[in-house]
Amino acid sequence: MKKVELLAPAGDLERLKTAIRYGADAVYIGGKKFSLRSRASNFDIPDIEAGVEFAKEYGAHVHVTVNMIPHEEDLDGLREYLLELERIGVTAIIVASLSIMNLAKEVAPKLEVHVSTQHSSTNSSVIKFYESLGMNRVVLARECTLEDIKATMEQANLPVEAFIHGGMCVSYSGRCTLSNNMTDRDANRGGCAQSCRWKYRLFKDDQPLHDEEKLFSMSSKDLCAIEYVPALIDAGVSSFKIEGRMKSQYYLATIVRTYRMLIDEYYAKGEVSPARIAFYRDELSKAENRRTANGFYAGHPKMQDHLYGINGSGVSQEFIAYVLDYDEATKIAKLEVRNNFAKGIQAEAFGPDTKNTNFIVDMLYNEDGEIVEVARNPMDILYTKIDIKIKKHDMIRKIIDKREKIY
Repeated sequence: MKKVELLAPAGDLERLKTAIRYGADAVYIGGKKFSLRSRASNFDIPDIEAGVEFAKEYGAHVHVTVNMIPHEEDLDGLREYLLELERIGVTAIIVASLSIMNLAKEVAPKLEVHVSTQHSSTNSSVIKFYESLGMNRVVLARECTLEDIKATMEQANLPVEAFIHGGMCVSYSGRCTLSNNMTDRDANRGGCAQSCRWKYRLFKDDQPLHDEEKLFSMSSKDLCAIEYVPALIDAGVSSFKIEGRMKSQYYLATIVRTYRMLIDEYYAKGEVSPARIAFYRDELSKAENRRTANGFYAGHPKMQDHLYGINGSGVSQEFIAYVLDYDEATKIAKLEVRNNFAKGIQAEAFGPDTKNTNFIVDMLYNEDGEIVEVARNPMDILYTKIDIKIKKHDMIRKIIDKREKIY
């Protein structure tokens, strides 16, 4: 049985490298044009080429989103862009427009064409339709239940991709016009203002329904399908997709690594115990900045699967340092500071090949050899002695009691 692909997002070249180092089989990225998520950093052609070359070193692939719904003025340069992606060695493009699908097959036949989730594919009949058009993969709608997917996979011949983690949309398959109406930013052309996460005053007959302390929002909780991974593998899903091209390097490392470990454990053992699922869920929580739910996998989401009255977002400051280098002889680690931390705290190191290991930060000094009591400035270079063996590109986070977390 071919192993399921773990597909991760990346908003820039550094995050692409992090996702691949931490276990992604493929990454999906957006170019400067023809892509949604216009607020992500996105890639120009030289960066895409560099990303493809880096991915090859790890046997990984690069997919490029060409998933905007184009208006007439958006089509200029599209043919040339597709040819460039094919020349560079991009594996696949993710497409929402039938015209772009057909054009890609015509001018850049080496590119796989993956049908975007925006097409709301929820059954085997539509997958057979895309197969007849010569498409290579279909990304299922996030509104599919586990039972929907099982039934679909029994009849589908094309590879199928399913979301397992990340943001959900309050509208069906992302077809939302709130942003267009309120901000003149087109959600289907890369400009979503996330109007569902704003806080609103509600009125009935000109009378307020809420006081100023209880404003209304209508955001979905983020998706976390950790306990559904074994069943989705058994159903025959070809690729597991993580949402979040605007997420941080630390978020990607934590989420990708956790799903990588879970997938590998299931293939090795044929099962994952409830205790291990609980462990993986706890690992994922170390990167969360929004509350999570099961999406549609167990059926239609309930009230508790939404965030009413709060937008649910926050900033996690657990990630404190990136390991730039480690000398095994002296046990001195060269760190790049990411968040405030003090000497004496309990920390945890982790990495692509480094198991979660706790240690105490009992010394800190800068490049001039001066003792540092508190690391206050992000991107400062500091040094510390760590007796456990760690590696370049590992990360270090604070150990935080879950009761201290605020969402």
